[in-house]
Amino acid sequence: MTISFDDIENAFFFVSMDQKGMHNAYLCKETGRILYTSEMGDSDELPEDVDDSDKYIAIPHKNDLELGKALVIEFTSKYLPEELNRVYSIFGSKGAYSRYKDLLEREHFLDEWYRYEKERQKVALKEWCRENNIEINGSPEIPEGDRMRNLGRNVLDLFKIR
Repeated sequence: MTISFDDIENAFFFVSMDQKGMHNAYLCKETGRILYTSEMGDSDELPEDVDDSDKYIAIPHKNDLELGKALVIEFTSKYLPEELNRVYSIFGSKGAYSRYKDLLEREHFLDEWYRYEKERQKVALKEWCRENNIEINGSPEIPEGDRMRNLGRNVLDLFKIR
């Protein structure tokens, strides 16, 4: 079974757009269909055997692939090492990503962060697919601009979640 990389990536963004467990997606290994569930709205009806690991696999959350705080620390260490203590402090309370992005904007690194994050997500997802014997096709180049910002809204609209 071959599945579109875009489909995997969109499911990943859906799962990762909130705290872990708020949104879930499951790939049927037999058909390639992805089922979506959300604590915030409409969900696909899950089959009784969704826990059968031979048939279904849960799409990972960004934190499962070390693409959350770990990636922030990696990026900051590489590009803004003088701000590392401040970033650790930022991530000690709620609203950390918003404050982190404010810091990046002030330091003129926000666009670089988005490019870095997108590339690392793409690489991590391809690796996850390889590790789980998921054959993918059509892994397009990452477009310029902020795809994450727009995709979150598109996924919310797609699943009528507000």
